[in-house]
Amino acid sequence: MPNPVYAIGDIHGQFEDLQRVLALIEADGGKDAEIVFVGDYVDRGPDSKAVVQLLLDAQTQGRPWRMIKGNHDRYLTRFLDFRIVHDPATRPDLFWLNPRLGGDKTLASYGVQAEDGGPLVEIQQEAIAAVPQAHRDFLNNLPLTHAQGDLLFVHAGIRPKVPLERQVEDDLLWIRQPFLEHRKSFGPLIVHGHTALDHPEHAGNRINLDGGAGYFRPLHAAVFEGRDCWLLSDDGRVLLTP
Repeated sequence: MPNPVYAIGDIHGQFEDLQRVLALIEADGGKDAEIVFVGDYVDRGPDSKAVVQLLLDAQTQGRPWRMIKGNHDRYLTRFLDFRIVHDPATRPDLFWLNPRLGGDKTLASYGVQAEDGGPLVEIQQEAIAAVPQAHRDFLNNLPLTHAQGDLLFVHAGIRPKVPLERQVEDDLLWIRQPFLEHRKSFGPLIVHGHTALDHPEHAGNRINLDGGAGYFRPLHAAVFEGRDCWLLSDDGRVLLTP
């Protein structure tokens, strides 16, 4: 029987709900459970700062947690580093500080009031002063994938028929089609988030753990034993099947 590996979907600043699912994991697998986080720790929710600090503390303490980067995590670091508020993968009129993307909520958790259309130079300067360098370094240095056994964890997905070593960052952080419509095996079972659903989904060749916490739906945690997957609930494990 393979050792269980736990995974948590997109968190989006939902610190209280993160604590809830971490308690479910501890109840199922103990305090030293191995956990993989699929990215998007910030934006939309009320306490991105606390989420990042919790993950950073776990990394510093050497806990067996693996955090990979999401597109919203890159939004924050790009704004701090380069004052970029738009990504080509989004609509040309939709900027990071817009409430739909939630950058305004992230900066508010650090004590910076920012509005879409506000003076970007001033907002950036305030944000640089408010966001700890340790948080910036943590988010900037997150890996894009994590492979373990027969599982490949990635934020958005991979481009079909392209070897992993040739995958590009924008696809790993942003792809939807043709990844979501691909029906053949990717080799490893892909575990991802990014595309928000009402509930996690097993598509046979991939599992989407983004149950919409960024839209104030419940955050979800899963446990894997080999390619078998269960969602964790207050009543225990619930098998997730295609």
